[in-house]
Amino acid sequence: MPGPTRSPFIGMEVRHALGVEGASHASGVVVVVDVLRAFTVSAYALAGGARECLLVRTVEEARTLASSTAGAVVSAEVDTLPVEGIAISNSPTQVAVHPLTGRSLIQRTSAGTQAIAAVGEVEAIYAASLVVARATAQACLLRAPRLVTLVASGDFPEDRACCAYIESCLTGSRTDLGSELRPLYDSKRYQAFAKGDWPGFPKRDLDLALEPDRFRFAMPATRQADHFRLVRAELQA
Repeated sequence: MPGPTRSPFIGMEVRHALGVEGASHASGVVVVVDVLRAFTVSAYALAGGARECLLVRTVEEARTLASSTAGAVVSAEVDTLPVEGIAISNSPTQVAVHPLTGRSLIQRTSAGTQAIAAVGEVEAIYAASLVVARATAQACLLRAPRLVTLVASGDFPEDRACCAYIESCLTGSRTDLGSELRPLYDSKRYQAFAKGDWPGFPKRDLDLALEPDRFRFAMPATRQADHFRLVRAELQA
């Protein structure tokens, strides 16, 4: 991961971290990034009227929380594959067409929800993906932080690209997002997903997830007794 960067504008340091281990040592204002697809799903759910997204570590926790949350809908995957008995996988395509107004989306994923659960006591936490990248950076800047830690949930090019893009929004520097994403497009992993026959991963998920700044809200995360809660935080135009 890139080394620390200090913004010439506000004296703010930006650090990068990776995965659960990196998240557990993160400090300051922490942004946990998962582009494909956890926090893209969260963004589409909140844009579609969901009251909240509740993030858990295990499928069992998701089912237990759903049983005690009125009107809850569960979205889950294990190792990118759907979970038997759960209709919605970790798919923004599926979430975007599901009636979620006023409901809670409970999410379990193999990268994003694991990383955010590992974050300790810090100044603030945001979940992010490309669709809310600039809005997330602006929400961080409103806190006038001395330190922002950008955590890529997985060692994947799209998460690294999103972190680089958010850093550029924080510091006023420039980054070529297309170039940053090129390793993703050139990967066998992307080609496998793009075929459209991966279980629980519609081909359209790629288009929905890789559109930067589709939404003008951030997703602050708060720690609850046994999960994290995301809500939609609107930004001024």
